[in-house]
Amino acid sequence: MDLGYRLTEQNELIITLDDTFLLNSAPPSTGEVIDRIRTHPGITTIAFDTTKLKQWDSALVNLVLRLHRHCDQNHITFVSSGLPSGVHRLFQLATAAPGNAHNKEERRSEPFLQRTGTAAIDGARDFLALLTFIGEVFLTLLTLMRGRGGIRGSVFFPVLMDCTAGALPIVSLISCLVGLILAFVGAVQLVMFGAQIYVASLVGIAMIRVMGAVMAGVIMAGRTGAAFAAQLGTMEVNEEIDALKTLGINPIEFLVLPRVLALTIAMPLLCVYADLMGIIGGLLVGIFMLDLNFMEYFNMTRESVGLNSFWIGLFQSMVFGVLVALAGCLKGMQCSRSASAVGDATTGAVVSGIVAIVVATAIITLLCNVLGI
Repeated sequence: MDLGYRLTEQNELIITLDDTFLLNSAPPSTGEVIDRIRTHPGITTIAFDTTKLKQWDSALVNLVLRLHRHCDQNHITFVSSGLPSGVHRLFQLATAAPGNAHNKEERRSEPFLQRTGTAAIDGARDFLALLTFIGEVFLTLLTLMRGRGGIRGSVFFPVLMDCTAGALPIVSLISCLVGLILAFVGAVQLVMFGAQIYVASLVGIAMIRVMGAVMAGVIMAGRTGAAFAAQLGTMEVNEEIDALKTLGINPIEFLVLPRVLALTIAMPLLCVYADLMGIIGGLLVGIFMLDLNFMEYFNMTRESVGLNSFWIGLFQSMVFGVLVALAGCLKGMQCSRSASAVGDATTGAVVSGIVAIVVATAIITLLCNVLGI
């Protein structure tokens, strides 16, 4: 079939469709229609007149979408109100889909100040949501401490087991390798002065005071924090959290608090284990690369490391456990109801957890320096 074209005085091009527009009737291609549009320079708007259209199929929908893309690229107003109701609904559904290319173009074309303001508002909203979530967890914990609430062992103990025994293999590998790296880096300079025995001091202090807790925290952020976000996000998608609320069960008490307490308890234990594995890694370098014997390395480590460093490391690990658990649970509870949203929540939990660990490490290190401990 042929299309009719009518140009108004307001530079509005009206495309007229008559009779039928079906695939088997060999309708005009999109390229032909666009070429015809280009013969009318100065067009500001494209509209449709389908009052005489009797039949249509996907060929018309395809033409409309391609014309809309052409108009969007050439800054021409596209009016879809004249289309048949079915085509109009399909068009709105296609152009309103999340992640649609046209929506991305519109977001990119927003003025800089508007994008900045939107980002600031979103950041403030996220910060308020974080404070609200932390407050809810804290109040639930107070209720538990007063004996007015309870944590189900069927939820708490499997999470605790996963956070401790389940994490030992990866913590062992990473911590031992970190100890090896610290020993190698220190040996490069210390061997020049014949002071390779101080590699034991370097590895011991670094692992027990900071690196053991930090490495355990980063590992748990990527492992357990992501798992928390994925679990709660999937429950949100499946409407299980709404079901708990309907039954009168507080999701914070039933889902979030057990995970926060389990990771808070597990992190100091993992920190001590990571410290040990890091020292063993340094010991291997000292024995096999620097010709130190076991007792020399052991005695130097014991003399160098004090209880202050040990307690600081444990305190940091406990803080990291709270931060990682809160980040994972918050992202999971905020998850939208789609498969892609679960992936976004998992990614956000890992990023937020690692950033929180780095910031907390800097703050605690600064405070220890100010206090002289």
